[in-house]
Amino acid sequence: MSLKKDKQKVLGEVFDDERVKSFLDYQPPHGVSRDFHLLEKAYRGMNIDNFVTFLKFFKEAEYNLNATNPDGKTLKQIAGEHNHGADYVKALLAAGAE
Repeated sequence: MSLKKDKQKVLGEVFDDERVKSFLDYQPPHGVSRDFHLLEKAYRGMNIDNFVTFLKFFKEAEYNLNATNPDGKTLKQIAGEHNHGADYVKALLAAGAE
């Protein structure tokens, strides 16, 4: 008797604009900047194309692209330390991050 999987692995989830905007609704943990938390959630949960779209909505909401985590680091600094972060750093710079 062989067992078959009842669920297939989902790769590359498609985010429409409403799904991307939903990342603006996350509440930060105590002691963490809301703006930084939103950026970090999007960075960790989105591919680069969705992240670029997110940054558009983030800026329209007048949030701070240069917000820092409790250690004083911006998302641009953190992404710059990751092997896969170069495109995210470029997107943040293009959106106006310092």
